[in-house]
Amino acid sequence: MASLTPGDQIPELKITPDKYLTVRYAGASGDFNPIHIDEEFARAVGLPGRILHGLWTMAQVARAQTEAAGGPQHLRRLAVQFRGMGVPEQEVTVTGTVKEGGPAGRVLVETVAEQNGKQIIRNAEAELEL
Repeated sequence: MASLTPGDQIPELKITPDKYLTVRYAGASGDFNPIHIDEEFARAVGLPGRILHGLWTMAQVARAQTEAAGGPQHLRRLAVQFRGMGVPEQEVTVTGTVKEGGPAGRVLVETVAEQNGKQIIRNAEAELEL
């Protein structure tokens, strides 16, 4: 189990979603919105191409927290704001800073997910029980 104190950075998570990720995630999640799986449709509605599912990106934020804390059993709460669109085949970077310590070994971690210098998730807050 990790030891985290206010001001600590959690380990950075970098992941590059492959070009088929949105199709696989659509099948796993049941979200078959064509903006995620049909390149031509996505472009026709003004998007740069197929975009990542927001919940997949949120899952990467959760993954960064659980890896920092020593496992999924330590994640007590997660809240995020979706603020941009991610696309396949471009690296997503998740970073976080311990904001404050709390009772019973709990800490709050402020987190951001970025792609190409743009925040696609911001104002994310995780509560970890260490």
